[in-house]
Amino acid sequence: MPIWKDSDAPLTDSYRQGSIIVYGETQQKGLKVAYFTLNSYLCSKRNRTMGKGKLAKFAEMETFKNVFQYPFSVIDNVPFEMKGRWREDYFHNDNPIVLELGCGKGEYAVELARLYPDKNFIGVDIKGARMWTGAKQALEAGLANAAFLRTNIEIIDRFFAPGEVQEIWLTFSDPQMKNPRKRLTSTYFMNRYRRFLTDGGLVHLKTDSNFLFTYTTYMAGENSLPVAFRTEDLYHEEGLDEETRRLLAIQTYYESMWIERGLNIRYMRFALPHAGELHEPDVEIPLDEYRSYHRSKRTPKETGK
Repeated sequence: MPIWKDSDAPLTDSYRQGSIIVYGETQQKGLKVAYFTLNSYLCSKRNRTMGKGKLAKFAEMETFKNVFQYPFSVIDNVPFEMKGRWREDYFHNDNPIVLELGCGKGEYAVELARLYPDKNFIGVDIKGARMWTGAKQALEAGLANAAFLRTNIEIIDRFFAPGEVQEIWLTFSDPQMKNPRKRLTSTYFMNRYRRFLTDGGLVHLKTDSNFLFTYTTYMAGENSLPVAFRTEDLYHEEGLDEETRRLLAIQTYYESMWIERGLNIRYMRFALPHAGELHEPDVEIPLDEYRSYHRSKRTPKETGK
């Protein structure tokens, strides 16, 4: 006998199975899935609804002329023909190319494109549902100098020829405190960047993570990478010239949240010469006590490498 019914029409009514209440059932890949708590069933419904929204965004992005979708599963079988030809085939100019890696919603790439019409900007991320926001804004604003590449950053060097990129922005990247190889300022990634960044090209890091900022500082020092500018408290730094203030005043959605919570925003930019073997710094760094994205409280730990 049904004892509860979801007003939004689940596949089945709730029922008792012995002493257990089954609140709903769904079909997933041909299998019947039962939910034994009301919360789990409602969460599954929300996830299915969100999934439909993501699918709609993915479908719409297929029509966006400023988006190129080449995840690992695709690029492994289909060569990227625009490698080395971004200026000629897409931007139709000879202006410098700047990448934002891990662009999320693309807020930084879009605003940089507005500020600097004499540069070309490409936002890179694997999460298309987020990227959809920036790509759509760029199209609606008529920003011909902004493009988006949906792919895995681990294979970023497959999309650009040697010397094709002049600058890289890393905005609020996941600090990857437990996995140095995935850290976007690790020497592993620096070696990948060297494959397409001009000799001595700039890498910008803007972050709320003390761990990532400290690690990157040590990494640059260990390898004698020229640091052009560094501050541990960007918005209280005195003596910034107007151009730098203009450049750094762009705030992402998450950045504004971190500022509201009283977190310092850290920034540094350094050059990446091609010469010399890169070495990982052998240091212990205090871990952040919060998660860099969802900000749920993590158990404090003393140090990490």
